[in-house]
Amino acid sequence: MKLTIKPDRGFGKVEVELDNAEIEKLAERYGVPPERIIEIALIGEFKESKGELEQLEKKAEELEKRVWKLEMEYAPLRYKAYGLSEDNKILAIELSGLIAENNQLRRFLRLPLNRNIELRKLISYYLQG
Repeated sequence: MKLTIKPDRGFGKVEVELDNAEIEKLAERYGVPPERIIEIALIGEFKESKGELEQLEKKAEELEKRVWKLEMEYAPLRYKAYGLSEDNKILAIELSGLIAENNQLRRFLRLPLNRNIELRKLISYYLQG
């Protein structure tokens, strides 16, 4: 839509190219007729924020500070958890080796083998994580 605005007196005119789809979208979004959207855009009748923006910015800053504080507390715990996870993997590998050695000694002594399925599942869990 091309809109031309001419002054009552004097020279000069203003031509504005407005996208119909955008106007319709705004009209649907705010529940007003498209003519009102055009009028608001031309007159500049926008609602000003009533100090809420400053309050929201302050609150956002406070929340960001709180997030960084919590992150500082959380980072060492995450590092310790990673260390414990790696220790669990090492212990699972050692335990797997001991089970294999135990089975080999049982074969050598011709004793029945122990098939600890639950223990093997636990070992595979720690090796994957």
